Amino acid sequence: MTSRERFLAACASQPLDRPPLWIMRQAGRYLPEYRELKARHSFLEMVRTPALAAEVTLQPLRRFAFDAAILFSDILVIPEALGQGYHFRDQGGIAMEFPLATRAQIDALRPAEVVPEHLAYVGETLRLLRRELGDAHALLGFGGSPWTLACYMVEGGSSEDFSAIKSLFYTDRAAFDALMERLTAALIAYFQMQIRAGADAIQIFDSWGGIVPGHDYEAASLRWIRRIVAALPATFPVILYAKGTAPQLAAQATCGARVLSVDWTVDLPAARAALPPSIAIQGNLDPVLLNLAPDIVRRETTRVLESMRGHAGHIFNLGHGILPQARLESVAALVDTVTNWR
Repeated sequence: MTSRERFLAACASQPLDRPPLWIMRQAGRYLPEYRELKARHSFLEMVRTPALAAEVTLQPLRRFAFDAAILFSDILVIPEALGQGYHFRDQGGIAMEFPLATRAQIDALRPAEVVPEHLAYVGETLRLLRRELGDAHALLGFGGSPWTLACYMVEGGSSEDFSAIKSLFYTDRAAFDALMERLTAALIAYFQMQIRAGADAIQIFDSWGGIVPGHDYEAASLRWIRRIVAALPATFPVILYAKGTAPQLAAQATCGARVLSVDWTVDLPAARAALPPSIAIQGNLDPVLLNLAPDIVRRETTRVLESMRGHAGHIFNLGHGILPQARLESVAALVDTVTNWR
């Protein structure tokens, strides 16, 4: 069985001898080869240059036996395509070129139809990767959820309290919905382009879903994710990762996603038992553990694996993105433990 076949079988909740493995942010700052490339090219240059983006995507697969590659890109390419650029602050965090503060600014965003042309470099990167990976490895595309993108767009970048987006949601629902309509249409066009370019699955990052009061999660975020999934091919694997939303797991199971990815605070077998057998689950080792010694990683990885023994539909991953401080020998211990587990 190839890695690609293993990954797609897990997405379909088929029994396997071991789960497939990939980790969020597996292409990035913990790799010395990435840091070397980053010394010569800016992050945005790498994202926008297909040959460079493909190189970064492939770097972790050359070093570790991951079953899937995930496109090297950024969720904020969508706001940029719609007319709101972004950059990284010197002190850390994201800054948009301007915050969306008025309905007029929302209405002035470009239409979704511009997305495939404006982000054609993403499609080219995926085509390069598909040719390079062939049928050996799964290829994942991704994007942010409408809610998570709106958080950055309305706040003007990274935020501590998300007061601006919450204010928009509660005080001007018409403007909020207009923004979400625009983002939902843009993401549908973007994901359809990624599928045409060769992606085997799409992961939707609802990274800020957990800041929404539980009773408003449907209106603020999940209803828009439902619409996106419904617009994609019925059998196409969509993975939903929504950090800090464990109480919403049952609702998320009805959104159409084939796989739900959970953070490290979730009891994995309990979540598996609560989900329909047709929905796979992804996760959920604490990423901080990869900063520690390999023996700790082996122990905790084995604990996660054993907790899911006998359960079909498990994709091994972290509960959030790998940290820059991760130790290469500890990542190797994780990969070795998963790929040799029986």
